[in-house]
Amino acid sequence: MPETTRPCSFCGHVIEPGTGKIFVKTDGKKFFFCSNKCEKNMIKLKRKDRETRWTMKYAQEKAIITHHKKASGKKKMIRRKKTKE
Repeated sequence: MPETTRPCSFCGHVIEPGTGKIFVKTDGKKFFFCSNKCEKNMIKLKRKDRETRWTMKYAQEKAIITHHKKASGKKKMIRRKKTKE
């Protein structure tokens, strides 16, 4: 069976075959880590990948938020200001 590349469960980077670590929880869920740094941040420190700046998931989340801000900015420009009576 050929080995395939897998994404890191924390940062999202591609893990080449023969490298990285696999962490299996007691319920049977598998986590794949590209480095010890990713493993410690997720397992030991219990950090969220969307809030850690150096992960790919953070960059994706930030891109979505900035896109929504730009779209909402256009809507704000269309609205008229309320006048005092």
